[in-house]
Amino acid sequence: MTSPALTDSLPYLDPALPVAARVADLLDRMTVEEKVGQMLQLDARDDLDDHVLRRHVGSILHTSPERLIRANELTAQTRLRIPLLVGEDCIHGHSFWPGATIYPTQLGMAASWDAELVERVARATAVEVAATGIHWTFSPVLCIARDLRWGRVDETFGEDPFLIGELASAMVRGYQGDGLDDPTAILATAKHFAGYSETQGGRDASEADISRRKLRSWFLPPFERVAREGCRTFMLGYQTTDGVPITVNDWLLSDVLRGEWGYTGTLITDWDNVGRMVWEQQVQPDYTHAAAAAVKAGNDMVMTTPGFFEGALDAVERGMLSSSDFDAAVARILTLKFELGLFEDPRLPQEGLDAVVGSPAHAELNLEIARRSLVLLENDGTLPLSPSARLSVAVVGPLADDAQTQLGDWAGGSGQAGWLDGQPRDMITTVLDGLAGVEGWTVTHARGADILTLEEDPRGATFPDGQPRPPVVVPAAVDEALIAEAVAAASASDVVVAVVGDRIELVGEGRSTATLELIGGQNALLDALIATGKPVVVVLLASKPLVLPASVSQAAAVIWAANPGMQGGRALAEIVTGAVEPSGRLPISFARHVGQQPTYYNQIRGQHGDRYADLTQSPAWAFGEGRSYSTVEYADLVVASSGPLSVGDTVLAEVTVTNVGSRPVRETVQVYVRDEVTSVSWTDRELKAYRQVDLEPGESRVVRVEVPVAECSIVDAAGVRRVEPGEFALLVGPSSREQALLSASFTVA
Repeated sequence: MTSPALTDSLPYLDPALPVAARVADLLDRMTVEEKVGQMLQLDARDDLDDHVLRRHVGSILHTSPERLIRANELTAQTRLRIPLLVGEDCIHGHSFWPGATIYPTQLGMAASWDAELVERVARATAVEVAATGIHWTFSPVLCIARDLRWGRVDETFGEDPFLIGELASAMVRGYQGDGLDDPTAILATAKHFAGYSETQGGRDASEADISRRKLRSWFLPPFERVAREGCRTFMLGYQTTDGVPITVNDWLLSDVLRGEWGYTGTLITDWDNVGRMVWEQQVQPDYTHAAAAAVKAGNDMVMTTPGFFEGALDAVERGMLSSSDFDAAVARILTLKFELGLFEDPRLPQEGLDAVVGSPAHAELNLEIARRSLVLLENDGTLPLSPSARLSVAVVGPLADDAQTQLGDWAGGSGQAGWLDGQPRDMITTVLDGLAGVEGWTVTHARGADILTLEEDPRGATFPDGQPRPPVVVPAAVDEALIAEAVAAASASDVVVAVVGDRIELVGEGRSTATLELIGGQNALLDALIATGKPVVVVLLASKPLVLPASVSQAAAVIWAANPGMQGGRALAEIVTGAVEPSGRLPISFARHVGQQPTYYNQIRGQHGDRYADLTQSPAWAFGEGRSYSTVEYADLVVASSGPLSVGDTVLAEVTVTNVGSRPVRETVQVYVRDEVTSVSWTDRELKAYRQVDLEPGESRVVRVEVPVAECSIVDAAGVRRVEPGEFALLVGPSSREQALLSASFTVA
């Protein structure tokens, strides 16, 4: 189809017109092929000319700096010159841009329990992302991590829906800034909608065997919050629920999201969701039927299913779709492009990127969140180590100096972006780097163990859609020579820091694990180090909670470092030496054994007994736990309300917290609610609020906490969320463990 040269006289090119008018004018000019193309997001690593010139693609992802420029040159050759939306998985920093700031993983950030700090991280990330010509991040993840075997636990904010909602809301605000006309704003994506993490056996993207009541109870509330607060895009999960792929789940997409919540934002499928209905889930006979079903279900952007283009056009030809069936989706996509101002400025990479990407200010912010992400799980008094003492420190373990593993998944060398092998080594401070930098210390290093080797999957190197199939992980054998070298270093030292955990090959999509134990020679290494009798500080540098060997009960200290980002080694050195007080609190519980799964704190009441025949059910470390170098005592919890409360009231309470130790502390005061008798089965306690307070040695403070009665709700048997009258308990303390919580009652009329 030909047309006159575009001029500014065309209404859709007039920035003075309302967005709705511009969208309507452009939509009216588009062919059905151009409409279908706008609904496609394709991989920029493939044939860009075909994407843009033949398929009229509306969006690209996974683009290198060079291919981003080329894609926009191609767009200028198209009939209507509709600009591209450029998306990327900027999960904890600008993941795949050389020299960008890589922060702790989302799970690590969650250990800060600090929404304001997380918002600042998202804002800084948006500044870097926007400057490089990318408009859209597929973040934050709102999935609830309840099976630790799942490979994507690190991408979540943990196991509690309230904490997830607080932090996800903050991250969305940071990404989207003051509105899409802000040149530093990028589109946020709430994912994976919904229930994707409720897997079978921890296996990624397996059937989520989850009732609608359970969805409404725990999995949907964080999504509802960000939907109502203006998160501009939602990504749909891979899985099926009740046999129906989320991509075509009419109840979830139409009745709940678009209907009950009134969501007007844009929906994007996850990677090849539409194709998976054909080749993986086998619920559609071909791409024609799959494309028709996806359009009818209300999907807007179809990620990396090239066959959607031909399938949708064939569906029109066969009368399964009309050309107008694409209009609502295309209008939503065009609205984003107009609101971002891409028709006037496609937001290509800016001049002077080096002053923005990986800036010193962002490095300082990275250090701050890295400090707050570290969780001190155990300490016999060995920590902090005096930086002024002339100590000999043996830093051992396979992850002590592994810079890229320290960054975690979705970061440079994690495999999703072929143009980037890793982030610059000089930007990363490993644990060895950090401790070697302590003035006056003598630091030696020994690897001590290997973790794994890889073999090609016998089913072939790729999945049916051509995507690479992860190789098979083979645990490394115990290497006695490596252990002997580490033991010699430990024996000659004053203290040992052992850095163990997992590697990227054990993390991510399609990389769930059957075990939670350290693999390779790591358990044998820890056993041998602890047997030396030297104080051993175990640093668990791991994407998720792992199970440590029994010998660690004799360790001097245990620190969980998640994947702490570029500044992780510096932050750890500051914690170990006491330059910074440990303040991280667990956003997720640690199991003692993989067979305990699940171990999340807010499980439904009611079972026979309270333990396994051969093992306790209590976690090794529970949600909310974390130590300081001081001791905080709780006392005098008082609920201010004397009479019955109504749904519109707020529960007001005060508790006295006292730092009885000799060092300052940042305490996270956690507030849980128990509904004593419910009409249907419910959890024994749920987090409803928290406050962080700084206390000097000997300082005592009365902390005021507030919980709206409307938040003390359950989802009843009919699936309706309501506050039921009766007796409630307000539980306040330093963690979710019942024995750590003070209790006071209140009544709802």
